[in-house]
Amino acid sequence: MPESPQQHAAKLAAAQAALHFVQPGMVVGLGSGTTATLFIQLLGERVQQGLQVQGIASSDSSEQLSRSLSISITNFEKHRTIDVAVDGADEVAPGLALIKGGGGKLLREKIVASASKRFIIVADDTKLVRQLGRFPLPVEVIRMAEPLVTERLRVLGFTPVIRQAKDGSGPYITDEGNLLLDCHSDGIADPAKTAADIRAIVGVVEHGLFLGMAERVLLAGADGVREITADERW
Repeated sequence: MPESPQQHAAKLAAAQAALHFVQPGMVVGLGSGTTATLFIQLLGERVQQGLQVQGIASSDSSEQLSRSLSISITNFEKHRTIDVAVDGADEVAPGLALIKGGGGKLLREKIVASASKRFIIVADDTKLVRQLGRFPLPVEVIRMAEPLVTERLRVLGFTPVIRQAKDGSGPYITDEGNLLLDCHSDGIADPAKTAADIRAIVGVVEHGLFLGMAERVLLAGADGVREITADERW
C-alpha cells in the first residue's frame, strides 16, 4: 500500500531528527528501507555542505545511493566500530524489541547494528505495537535448506511463505544469495525465546528479531517527533 503524504512527512521528520546524532568525523551506519533512505538523502545534503563522515551501508542499494550523494563509504576492514547507525523498523514493541527485514536486508542490517556504539531507529507511529508479530517475521535461509527450515518453523507456530520478487521473476534473493521466508503468526509472546528457537534451526542464516540492540526510537507522528527508550511502556 502506498504511504500517505502524512506518513511520508512523519518519516522525513524522524530522519531529520536523526541527523542531530551525527558529528563530524564519525563512521555512520546507513540503514535500508524508506525512512533510512530519507536519512541518507539528508545526510548527503550535509556532506555536500561540508560535513565529513564515512558510512558503512547495510545493503547494496543503500551503498549505491550514498555514493551518488558523495558520502564516503568505508568497511569493517578499516573500521571495526560504527559510531552511530540509523535505520528503520517494521514494528517497534515495548523494550524496543523490533521486527526488521521488510525490505529484505535484515542480515547486513543486523551486522551493522551489532557493530554500532549507538543504534537509532527512525519510524513513524504506525510502527508502534504492543506485541510483535502483526508484521510477518522475515527469516533468511540457505536455499538448499528451505523445505527443512519451513517445516521447523511450522512446528514453532509460524506459517512461512517464500518471499517473491516484486518484478514477478520468482523468489526474492537477498544480497547474500539466500531466500527469505515471511513467517506469519498470531503474535510473538516471547521474542527472546522465539529468537533462540529460530537461531537453533540449521539452515537459518538470520532472523528479523532485533532485541536489545536499539538505544532509542525517533518516532514521528502528528504531534512531531518524540524519543522512546527501552524503559518506556505503552
